Amino acid sequence: MSTADITPTLPSSSDPASVDPRLPRTGRRKDGSRHVVHIGDVPFGGEPFVVIAGPCAVESAEMISRAAERVGSLGANVLRGGAFKPRTSPYSFQGLGMPGIELLQKASRDHGLPFVTEVLSESDVEAMAERVDAFQIGARNMQNFALLEAVGRTGRPVVLKRNFGATPTEWLLAAEHVARAGSDKIILCERGIRSFGDETRFTLDLAGAMWAQDESRLPVIVDPSHAIGLPHLLKRAAAATLAAGLDGLMVEVHPDPSQARCDADQALTPDDFEALMAHLQRFTVERPLLAP
Repeated sequence: MSTADITPTLPSSSDPASVDPRLPRTGRRKDGSRHVVHIGDVPFGGEPFVVIAGPCAVESAEMISRAAERVGSLGANVLRGGAFKPRTSPYSFQGLGMPGIELLQKASRDHGLPFVTEVLSESDVEAMAERVDAFQIGARNMQNFALLEAVGRTGRPVVLKRNFGATPTEWLLAAEHVARAGSDKIILCERGIRSFGDETRFTLDLAGAMWAQDESRLPVIVDPSHAIGLPHLLKRAAAATLAAGLDGLMVEVHPDPSQARCDADQALTPDDFEALMAHLQRFTVERPLLAP
């Protein structure tokens, strides 16, 4: 095989200022400038630290409305919630589907929070694009290239979660698929990797997240809820994320975790979330939180 066969060819629309030829659309620029991505009017990648919060799954109109009201009043900037759930067991709650998207949309409007939700199938992309403020690509679909490209073609912002078995480089290359399809509005989300320990749900890889931030122009946030799975450790993980210079946080908050239909053990109560936000404020002397 010749060198020409394995050397990436930069498309004419790529950024010649990118340091890494494998990442012409998402890699670090030679001038060090970074990309700011907006979900609604909320900027990711600027100076303020941004917080996304909400339940694992939308369960009812009342529940998602309560969740949106509480997290918004406590300082969250963006609402999260799942309508399509990729569960390990086929017998677990799979989400409400498109009716759940409509409930999210209403809660978002009622409480003034833009929202992000996961898409699982190419067949749902077009209908969801008309309603969502941002797509989430979950860890299991990080290398579902057809889905990445379908979402990229919509031009909507995308929160791209790292697969628990993927290297940071593979994560950035997945982002390149989205950008090549048409959207550079990409936010990278670290959610833990699989390691040899089982004391926590996964291993939170802040080093990998910081590396990805340095090697790309994209905002990088952290989901410690999925990475750790233990609510009592989330305050410190959130503070570590802020101290590491990353761009934001995604946490699970449920009005009543004892009644949650998925991931009940890792969800924060509203009171827990209030304590987490207060804990973060102690670390914001030099870097402010984005005002709600």
